[in-house]
Amino acid sequence: MLKSLSFSLFFLSIAPSPVNSIQAKDITRHTISLAWQQPEKANGVILEYEVKYYEKDQNERSYRIIKTSSRNTDIKGLTPLTSYVFHVRARTAAGYGEFSAPFEFMTNSVISATLSCTSGGLRQRVNTSIITPWTCSVVLNLANHVGHVVSVPRRSKYSKAKQDADEEKHLHQGVRIYVDPFTYEDPNQAVREFAKEIDASCIKIEKVIGIGEFGEVCSGRLKMPGKREICVAIKTLKAGYTDKQRRDFLSEASIMGQFDHPNIIHLEGVVTKCKPVMIITEYMENGSLDAFLRKNDGRFTVIQLVGILRGIASGMKYLSDMSYVHRDLAARNILVNSNLVCKVSDFGMSRVLEDDPEAAYTTRCERYLQPVTCQSQGGKIPIRWTAPEAIAYRKFTSASDVWSYGIVMWEVMSYGERPYWDMSNQDVIKAIDEGYRLPPPMDCPVALHQLMLDCWQRERGDRPKFGQIVNMLDKLIRNPNSLKRTGGETTRPSTTLLEPVSPEVASALGSVEDWLQAIGMERYSDNFTAAGYTTPEAVVHMTQE
Repeated sequence: MLKSLSFSLFFLSIAPSPVNSIQAKDITRHTISLAWQQPEKANGVILEYEVKYYEKDQNERSYRIIKTSSRNTDIKGLTPLTSYVFHVRARTAAGYGEFSAPFEFMTNSVISATLSCTSGGLRQRVNTSIITPWTCSVVLNLANHVGHVVSVPRRSKYSKAKQDADEEKHLHQGVRIYVDPFTYEDPNQAVREFAKEIDASCIKIEKVIGIGEFGEVCSGRLKMPGKREICVAIKTLKAGYTDKQRRDFLSEASIMGQFDHPNIIHLEGVVTKCKPVMIITEYMENGSLDAFLRKNDGRFTVIQLVGILRGIASGMKYLSDMSYVHRDLAARNILVNSNLVCKVSDFGMSRVLEDDPEAAYTTRCERYLQPVTCQSQGGKIPIRWTAPEAIAYRKFTSASDVWSYGIVMWEVMSYGERPYWDMSNQDVIKAIDEGYRLPPPMDCPVALHQLMLDCWQRERGDRPKFGQIVNMLDKLIRNPNSLKRTGGETTRPSTTLLEPVSPEVASALGSVEDWLQAIGMERYSDNFTAAGYTTPEAVVHMTQE
C-alpha cells in the first residue's frame, strides 16, 4: 500500500505531455483563431495554456506569448499574407510541459476554410476531402511568394494589449514572460528549468564579503571549461538548513535565471548537487548603490546621476514588461560595477501579486528590522520605500514599484541620505497619508524632483509607467540645460517634508495650460513643461529664483 501511494505521488508531479494538434478555426487578414485538444497525458488539472508564436522568417528571434485558461484563443493584430509558426504547451501544478511541435498558418486576404495541422503537415478540410501535403506545399509557397511581392506595413516589435480574457505579452530578442517559481509543485523543477548547474570544481571562493539570511556572501572566481576565468559573487546556504530554507534560497536563482538585461544582475548558475548549495552571480565591484553614493558624496555631475537613474529605470521597465513586480526596490538593492553601471538585484522577496492579494510577504534578510521595516499581517514591509496602497492593502504592482523608484531617485540625488531621516515608520505612514512628500535634495534639478512627485501620486493610475520614466530621463540627458534649474536653495529646512497641496488650490488651477491661458501667459507653456512644471501641484510649490 505504501509503495502504491508513493508511486501515485510521483506520477502527479509529472508535467503534462505535449499538445498533439492545433486547428485554425478561422483565418482573416489580421487574425488567426486557434483551438487545440487537451494533452493526451495531462497528469493533473490543466491550469493554463501558453501559446508561443512568431513570424516564420524571424526563426524564433522575436516571438510573442499568450496565456489562456481555455483551449482556444484569437491571435489578433497579425500582418496580412504572412506565415506564422505556433507552439502550445500546458501547465499543471507540476509545471509546464514541453511545447508542441511547430504548426504553421498564414494570414490572407479572405476568410478561409477550417484548417488543421499536425506535426506531419498541413491539411485543409473541405467536405471531408483531404488535400495532400504536396498540394499544401504548393499553396504555401505561392502565398509566400505573393507575400514577398506585396509590400505590407509591419507592426512594432513590442506592444502590450488585452485579447479578450487572454493575457498577451509581445516579446522581442528572445525575452520570455516571467514564470513564478512558487507555482511549481516541485521547486527543483523551476531551478532546473531556469538556472544552469555548475560543477563545484569550477568555483574558487576567495573571501567573505557579507552575511545574508541564508549564509555567507563571498567573492571568488569561476572558470568554466573553454571559457576565460571571471570574478563572481557567491551566495552560500549555511549548514543545517531545512527543506523550506533550501527552497526559498534557490527561488531567487529561479527568478534571476529568467532575466537577461544589462541593468539586471546576471545569474551565472547554481551548485545544488553538493554542499554547500550556492548561487553564482556576476561580481559588482562597487557594491550597493546607497553605500557607494555615501562614500562618493558630491563627486558626480548631475548628468552622471541622471545616467544612474536611467539605467535603473531601464532595468525596471524590462521587469515591468515581463509582468514582474520587484516589491523591494531601494538603493541598497541596486549594485554598481566598475563602469558605474547599476543593476537591479535582490529578487528573494519578489512575487507577482496582482492576482494574489492575500499572499504573505516575508523578508529574506535580517537587515529588515525596525525601524527599516514595519511588521504587518503576513510579513514585514520596508515602509519608507513602499507605496501607501501596498502598505494598507498589500497591493503590489508595477505602479507600487514606480513609487519605490521615486524614493530611489531621492536617494541618488541626496547621495544615499536616509528617506524621511529619523522619522518613525508610523510618522512616515501618517505624513504620506496626509499628503506630505519628500522635499528636493540639495541642488536637485526641479525637473527631477517633479518626476519624483509624479512617482508619488496617491492614485497609482496617475503615476508614470517605467517606459515613460525612461523617455523623460532620455530627454533630460539630451537637453542638459533643463537640469540647471534647482530647488535646493530654498529656506525650507532640509529635514522638513514638502507640505501637501491644498485640494482647493490645485483644483482651482485646473491644468497648467488653462492657468497660463487665464493669466495671458500661454506662450510660456513650453517653458513650464521644460522646467518640470506639468501639474498644478508643481506650480503651487514654485519658488522665486
